[in-house]
Amino acid sequence: MPRRDLPFQPGHYYHLYNRGNDRNLIFFERENYLHFLRLIRRYLIEQALDVVAYCLMPNHYHLLVQCKTNAVSGAMMRLSVAYTKAMNRRYNRVGVVFQGQFQAIAVDSDEYLYHLTRYIHLNPVKAGLVAYPQDWEFSSYLDYAGLRSGTLPKREVVRQQLTSEAAYQAFLKPDDRHLPAMTQDFATNLKALMLDE
Repeated sequence: MPRRDLPFQPGHYYHLYNRGNDRNLIFFERENYLHFLRLIRRYLIEQALDVVAYCLMPNHYHLLVQCKTNAVSGAMMRLSVAYTKAMNRRYNRVGVVFQGQFQAIAVDSDEYLYHLTRYIHLNPVKAGLVAYPQDWEFSSYLDYAGLRSGTLPKREVVRQQLTSEAAYQAFLKPDDRHLPAMTQDFATNLKALMLDE
C-alpha cells in the first residue's frame, strides 16, 4: 500500500472517506452499520481521533474528524481490517470490502468545516435513499438536530456557528437563504468528493 502524503496533525480536522471495492455495497443489513459504528468507537475514538460528523451509506462512508494523535492511518487500517474480517465471516466471503486505502482531505477553513458537515448529512437525501436527513439512521444528523442523544459525534465545533438544533435543521434545508456563503473554489472541491456520482 503506498505511503500517504498527507500528514495527520493533532488538533486539525480531516474528511476521511472510502467506498466499497468496485463500488459494491459495504453494508448489507442494519447490523452491519451498527457494527461499523462500534468499530469506529473502538479503533478510532478510543485511540486516535474524535468524530465531528459521519454518514454511513450503503456503498461508502464519510467521517469528519479531529485528530487527537498523528496515528490516524494505523487506526483506520485496523478499523478496515476488523470490519472486512467480520463481513467475510458473516457472509462466508473472501477478499477486500473497501476500494483500497481510505481517502483523506485536510479541512483548512471554517467554511469548509460547516459546508462539509452539511454535505455529509445530506448524502442520503441526495442519493434518493430518504426524503429528509432525519429519516436516515446511520448519520450524525439526528444528534445535531436534537433528535437523538448519541455520544459519537463531537458537535461543539459546528455548534459554535449554528447554536441550536433548530438552526442546524434550517442549515440543512435546501432553501439557500439558510446557508452561509460558499466560495467557488470550495464548491468545486466539494463536488469532487461526491462518491455516488
